[in-house]
Amino acid sequence: MADEFTFIDLFAGIGGFRLGLSAAGGVPVFSNEWDKHAAQTYRSWYGDSELSTEDIREINIERDIPEHDVLSAGFPCQPFSIAGVSKKISLGRPHGFADLKQGNLFFSICEIVAIRRPKIVLLENVKNLLGHDGGETWEIIKQSLESLNYEIRHEVINAAGWVPQNRRRVFIVAFSREVFDQETIKNFSFPVSDLPPKQLRSILESKSPDKKYMLTDNLWLYLQEYAARHKAKGNGFGYKLYGPSDTAGTLSARYYKDGAEILIRQKGWRNPRRLTPAEAGRLMGFNAEFAVANGFDGAFPQVVSDMQSYKQYGNSVSPLVVKEIALEIAQVLRKSKSENVSRRKKKL
Repeated sequence: MADEFTFIDLFAGIGGFRLGLSAAGGVPVFSNEWDKHAAQTYRSWYGDSELSTEDIREINIERDIPEHDVLSAGFPCQPFSIAGVSKKISLGRPHGFADLKQGNLFFSICEIVAIRRPKIVLLENVKNLLGHDGGETWEIIKQSLESLNYEIRHEVINAAGWVPQNRRRVFIVAFSREVFDQETIKNFSFPVSDLPPKQLRSILESKSPDKKYMLTDNLWLYLQEYAARHKAKGNGFGYKLYGPSDTAGTLSARYYKDGAEILIRQKGWRNPRRLTPAEAGRLMGFNAEFAVANGFDGAFPQVVSDMQSYKQYGNSVSPLVVKEIALEIAQVLRKSKSENVSRRKKKL
């Protein structure tokens, strides 16, 4: 394809960025994911034997990471998420950039950017990143990328226009000032879905799933009592029930524990049920179209346990949202390439 561009996929998870960027003409040249279970899924789905599973802080950038047009990364969000920060505070643990295990991994991205100089950097994280630590975290991120001579655009996008889930995430697109002029950067726009929110019926199984996804009487009783206790205290902690015509809340990596954040109503007096792993995948946008494009017969196969599948989908970026952003990025890259060709012809 004449309009192909190359990209790398950092903190790759199960390939949400890879699917979306590839659908817009992107060609992956390097991937990195240290979690062994996510790496197992990634290799199974994409046949990528060259996937790096090293700690990103230990990668030899000049030797192992090739030059590329777009750097994509959904760097760990737990140090910045509302739930993650609250938990760390309650345990007396550092959060944000002070979290040495996960919070400072953003600076590893900056090291790669400094050496490989991609034309565009595409990042994703939780919405709370913008307000974390009184806005100081966001200022550090902006200043770090700007000091590398990149101009930042960002937008909080709700995936509900593409999948039946209210999932608000901040997407950051950084343009190299060495490559793009101000007019090109100014004219870049994030995608906006003018469609109504999707409904859960679009991703639910047509037949009743395995009974193991139904909540046991003990678990259902516990969740109801837990919600009642917190309601009495004036807060909103508890389970959330949804029907086929609803749009769900946000799927998280903790979904495997009890499914409380997205429980599906059942007819009659039966207990509600969890989503199946396959439904969780479709809820995130890992749909039949992407599956077929990767050689599967309408669905991505489950190659790890239910627990790991839920964690992987809950940690992922929605590939459908990435695809829409990637199409805008591809347009910018095409325009830049065309302008450079015109300049060369004029010189000749």
